[in-house]
Amino acid sequence: MNHFSELTLDPRLHQNLARNCFVRPTPVQAQSIPVALTGADLVATAQTGTGKTLAFLIPIVETLMKSAAGAQSAASSTIQTLIVAPTRELALQIAASFASISANTGLRCAVVVGGLSEQTQLTALRGGAQLVIATPGRLEDFLNRKLIRLGGVLTVVLDEADRMLDMGFLPAIEKILGALPSARQSLFFSATMDKSIERLIQRHSRDAVTITTERNAARTPDQIDLHLYEIESEMRVGLLHHMLNQEDGSFLVFARTKHGTDRLARRLSAGGVRAVAMHGDRTQNQRNQALAGFRDGRYRVLVATDVAARGIHVDSVGHVINFDLPQAPEDFVHRVGRTGRAGQRGSASTFVSKAERGEIHRIERECKVRMNRREISPALLSEIAAALRSQEAAAAHQVKVSRPEKVARKHSPSQYAGAPKRSFGRRKKFSRS
Repeated sequence: MNHFSELTLDPRLHQNLARNCFVRPTPVQAQSIPVALTGADLVATAQTGTGKTLAFLIPIVETLMKSAAGAQSAASSTIQTLIVAPTRELALQIAASFASISANTGLRCAVVVGGLSEQTQLTALRGGAQLVIATPGRLEDFLNRKLIRLGGVLTVVLDEADRMLDMGFLPAIEKILGALPSARQSLFFSATMDKSIERLIQRHSRDAVTITTERNAARTPDQIDLHLYEIESEMRVGLLHHMLNQEDGSFLVFARTKHGTDRLARRLSAGGVRAVAMHGDRTQNQRNQALAGFRDGRYRVLVATDVAARGIHVDSVGHVINFDLPQAPEDFVHRVGRTGRAGQRGSASTFVSKAERGEIHRIERECKVRMNRREISPALLSEIAAALRSQEAAAAHQVKVSRPEKVARKHSPSQYAGAPKRSFGRRKKFSRS
């Protein structure tokens, strides 16, 4: 399949695809869509940014439109398709894509995720949504409280299945899949494929067709330049500032912890960089605003944890920075896959200390990559150190200037001059006689 026009689809779906400039399918779309349209189970392995969302949404919309055309109103309002994704951001982006290609079809979608109004989600479910897009935690909660029924689901999609297992959602996924009819279509989409995912697929699929669009699913895309800088932790923010001054484009920076994410974003902002943090402790509104600001250029740098960044799909990310190493080698693939999307060339740089050389070798071995070692010259190192000292001095001066009165009251004896002396007599002793 070279063009979407070759597919036998409802004319309204073809119009929506053309309206959104979807003309030529990506490799994963070209291989997956014809299989999914037959109703067969599918396991598709492809890198992030290769169009997996559309690969399952087109068959879903086509199937739902046929079902709605031939079913009674009561049956057509039953939940027929379930999509499970690891994060709120990804679930909301899938919902937005669904809205684009299902416009003017009458199909309805409900999003079931944490961090948003539960009542709004229940209203959407009761309003007759044929498609539910959910995160595992909130969906499991709805199942436990009997707020949702999945007995009519005919198709289930697990998007980014590898990440959901990495996040510890296997028990929730097992419960969700166990609540579905056994006679259903199961579609699994993943960037990597390991034994835990293979076991899950074996338990919950029937004669699945397997598609792999990369020679090795653990490899990073060829259009990404991988660089490695050996530098100690306390000097990394200085190197990042230097790169921001030398390079154009946006930066997606990965830190390991929520606290580290906030601290780095504050330090960059103090240095004049438009930066914002994004992690699991931020409210959904804060995360939406951060992502929207990063997309439209109000923020040049988005500092994020692995979990929060999982739902980020921005085609124009110029640089990915591994400020801290990922917890697992497969996370390296997910991180760097955020750049070099939509046919563009990307750049990903990793900061590492001498003590972390073993971790780098493990990442390169398991992900089958080789990072280009870049030396930091003594002159640049001295420049970075001097800049950091200057920033620290400026920050200390700012703190001192911001509260002079408090310091004066604490240390100046002049405020007590002329004050009447107060005598304190000895406390009387009382006897029990």
